[in-house]
Amino acid sequence: MAGRVAIRGTAEEIAALLREGADMERRVPGAEWSVGEAAAHLALANELMADIAAGRARSYGDGTPQSLAAANEQALAEFAERAAEPLAAMIVAQADACLKALEEGAAEGGVVSPLGPMSLEVLGSYLLTHMLGHGYDLARALGRAHMIDRARVRLTLPFLITVMPRVTNSARTAGLTACYSVRLWGGGQFGVTVSDGAVSVDAQPPARPDCTILIEPVTFLLMALGRRDQWSAIARGRILVWGRKPWLAPRFPALFTAP
Repeated sequence: MAGRVAIRGTAEEIAALLREGADMERRVPGAEWSVGEAAAHLALANELMADIAAGRARSYGDGTPQSLAAANEQALAEFAERAAEPLAAMIVAQADACLKALEEGAAEGGVVSPLGPMSLEVLGSYLLTHMLGHGYDLARALGRAHMIDRARVRLTLPFLITVMPRVTNSARTAGLTACYSVRLWGGGQFGVTVSDGAVSVDAQPPARPDCTILIEPVTFLLMALGRRDQWSAIARGRILVWGRKPWLAPRFPALFTAP
């Protein structure tokens, strides 16, 4: 199972970053957290995912960015651990617990996550996506190589496709009608249709899109998670655009708020 290997491998690589003499008080670039706080958040989030996968109801915000940020801060305030080894062990142990619950199908019929209802398959993709985003932050903070690669990015698509309509920026989609085809280098694709502000996402791109966006996979995930802007990616040739209305492409990232 590719997802299992990716989840376990990502958790282990994050743990290795922390165990290799990480300065837990160093600030994460572009964030308010220290390395210790980011690692603690990951440990708590993996525990949350494991509980949800096992069918245990957990309340964690209402899906809006503001409520999730508040829930994160409250959880960190109530959890004092900031040392590398205990957090590394917890990140791996809770990722394993989530995998076990997913494989056993303890929560038959799907679950309710912090970002709404989803299947167990999508929850596993959510876990991986979340770890990759914060693992990238930790790697940057510590000056190490990150763990995002093309294969892992493709495994994040089930979660991203599911959640995109739920993180729509209504101020940006208002009055817009357009259909996009998004394709990743080397495989992976989906379609986004905006009809007078309403957004739908499908695993298959539309037959006649207004705009096709071809993007390098790691760049795609980092943009989707709010870690990279489109302009530097365009300048480096990592995004190509064509179609009847190619001018729609620069509007696309702003249609969504990073989960």
